[in-house]
Amino acid sequence: MLTVVFVAVLTFVGLSIIGAVRWAAATRGLRAGLQAARQTVKPDRFEARELQRLPEPVQRYFRLALTAGQPIVRGLRVEHAGRLNIGKSSDNWKPFTSGQQVCTRRPGFLWDARVRVAPGVTVHVHDAYVAGEGTLHPALLGLLPLGKQHGKGAIAEAELLRYLAEAVCYPTALLPSQGVSWQAVDAHSATATLRDGELSVSLLFCFNDAGLVESVRADARPCLLAGRFVSLPWEGLWSDHEQQHGMCVPMRGEVRWLLPGGPKPYWQGRIGRLDYEFS
Repeated sequence: MLTVVFVAVLTFVGLSIIGAVRWAAATRGLRAGLQAARQTVKPDRFEARELQRLPEPVQRYFRLALTAGQPIVRGLRVEHAGRLNIGKSSDNWKPFTSGQQVCTRRPGFLWDARVRVAPGVTVHVHDAYVAGEGTLHPALLGLLPLGKQHGKGAIAEAELLRYLAEAVCYPTALLPSQGVSWQAVDAHSATATLRDGELSVSLLFCFNDAGLVESVRADARPCLLAGRFVSLPWEGLWSDHEQQHGMCVPMRGEVRWLLPGGPKPYWQGRIGRLDYEFS
């Protein structure tokens, strides 16, 4: 019996090591693609005249979120911790930690997460938008694929929407000079549209009474169900705003699908660290 257990432990450790090595190589490849797609960021500082023709709630937001002469964010690294809901018919929350790299021009990101599904057992996850292509790749121990989506079309749309939703953490990326156009909706909301190549996505940004972003919403975001994409209403909630390098950014968030039976949250997290790279 002890021999069987010993062999099982060695096998598990061996698979974990192989998985870690392969996952690290895949991560380096995605990071290299992100760097290769980078473009020059212009202008290098925020100028208030950019705000003149924007909807009033958007102007108010930028005056709160940015300081005069704020350097434009070129990239950043983020560390998160939180929990991920992997349940289908019922909730099944699992803890995760992650690191994320973001480039603002050309827009792109790589989220590299570890989800603890059982004691000592993790699922590695890549969620990315690189050079106009989306990637969603979970793998047990970083070795055994649990399904992978990659390319243009629905997966790219879903990932570019994530980039736009998370731009509140690097708010200079939401300026018109950085490729975002704004359309008025009402006194507390406006629609932001971002185009990258042939792909264009839009989100409704809702501002709280203080003027900061409290939620973003898409009427239809691609969702992978039973191996195929369907479009569902989707929402991100932002809170706990703090000053970071002259910018007011949210440090806590929740992401959820808006289903007929009610909201289904699937990601809840807090930012532990933000390292910005300015142009």
